[in-house]
Amino acid sequence: MQVDFVSGNEFIGLNNYREVFANSALLISIRNTLYYMLLCVLIGFWVPSVVAMAISELRRFQGGMRLIVYLPHIVPAVVLYGMWQWLYDPLGPANQIASWLGNHQFMWLTDKSIAMLSIVIAETWQAFGGTTLIYLAGIVGIPKDLYEAAEIDGAGVLQRIRHITIPGIRHIYVLMFIMQLIGTSQGFMTHMALTGGGPNNATLTYMYQIINEAFTNLNYGRASAMGVLMFLVLTSLSMVLYYFQGRSKEA
Repeated sequence: MQVDFVSGNEFIGLNNYREVFANSALLISIRNTLYYMLLCVLIGFWVPSVVAMAISELRRFQGGMRLIVYLPHIVPAVVLYGMWQWLYDPLGPANQIASWLGNHQFMWLTDKSIAMLSIVIAETWQAFGGTTLIYLAGIVGIPKDLYEAAEIDGAGVLQRIRHITIPGIRHIYVLMFIMQLIGTSQGFMTHMALTGGGPNNATLTYMYQIINEAFTNLNYGRASAMGVLMFLVLTSLSMVLYYFQGRSKEA
C-alpha cells in the first residue's frame, strides 16, 4: 500500500517489500540488530538472575536490596540518557576511571567499535532491576523444604544454587530469553538518544530504520512492510524456542 494523505492510498502489491530488500541500509541494520541482541544476551541476560540468586541467599536486608536493585528501573528516560551522555563524555567519569586503571581515553559514543557496547551497558544498568524481581518471585516459589534438606546434608551456597535454584527457575530463563530477544530486536530509543544511529550507522538497528522510514522519510508503506517482516521472524523464533522447550520437558 502506498500511503498518501493528499491523493489517497494506492495498492501497489509487493513493491514495498521489493524496496525494502533493495535498500542498502537493510543489511546494515539487520547486522547491527543481531550484534546488539548478541551483546545483550552475553552481557545483560545473566545479570538479573545472578543478582536475584545472590539476594535470595541473604539472611538479612533482602527487602532493602530489592529496593536498591529496582531503583535504576524507575529513572525517567530523559534523566537516564542525560546521565549516560555525561558518563561517556570524553572528559567524563568513565574516562577518568579508565585513566586511573592505566588505559587511554575511550570515545564511548563516537568510536564505532565500542558504541554498541556502550549502549548495551547503559540499558543493562537500567533494565536489570525489574527482571531481577521476576527471578526473585520464581525463587520464592521453590519449596523451602528443598533448601532445608540441602543444608542438613551439608550443601553449600553454590551447590544449592546449582542443584535447586537454577533447575527451579529454568522455565523463567526460557521466558525471559524469549522476551529479551523480542525486546532487543525492537531496540531503538537508546540508540536514537545517545548516538543517533551513528557513528557511520554503527548503531542503526532494524527498528530504528523502521522509525526513519515512517517518520523521517514519511514512507509508511515501506515501514509497514518492514514491521510485517519483523513480526514473521519473531513469531517463528518464538515457536521454535517453545518447541525445543517442550522437547526438553518430555526428555
